[in-house]
Amino acid sequence: MLLNISLVIFAYLCGSVSSAVVVCKLMRLDDPRVHGSKNPGATNVLRLHGKKAAILTLTGDMLKGLFPVLVAHTFNTPGLIIALTALAAFCGHLFPVFFGFRGGKGVSTLTGVLFGMYWVLGLAFVLTWLAVAGLFRYSSLAGLLAAASAPFYALVLSPSPPYVAAISCMAAILFWRHRSNIRNLIAGKEDKIGTGKV
Repeated sequence: MLLNISLVIFAYLCGSVSSAVVVCKLMRLDDPRVHGSKNPGATNVLRLHGKKAAILTLTGDMLKGLFPVLVAHTFNTPGLIIALTALAAFCGHLFPVFFGFRGGKGVSTLTGVLFGMYWVLGLAFVLTWLAVAGLFRYSSLAGLLAAASAPFYALVLSPSPPYVAAISCMAAILFWRHRSNIRNLIAGKEDKIGTGKV
């Protein structure tokens, strides 16, 4: 029981490390929380500071979702604990204790979490994102549709009730975090990939 609780807490603390803030501080760049969209995520870092900082942010956000879930796997913990570990890492990114609970929107960390749960889920998520982004050129829409598809991928590829429940919960939270993007998409005001703004 103590190990299981420790894994979930560890996952939340890993998720709470804001890659965007850390990368920008190390590179002596402006804090993404006070510029652009004010979202500490890879898209805003790309918009503000270019590809190098954005790639580092994206990698960090994925790894902090992947790593704690892989650690949980190494202890042969039940599916429920792995699912809770994944959810904790995801929530840590959105509500980081180290950064005043002001986190990102979760797409990159969800990607890492899915790869940690079952690599085929992560691959399906990434392929969906790439397909939607390629067709419509909206990063936010790609993330939303990939997240909406993730619970169905889990049902087919890894039909574990804890996995399906955790992934469904993360997808719902991700939609909530993208409220402003959804409004912009409906209004036709969302920035497209390749416009110089994303």
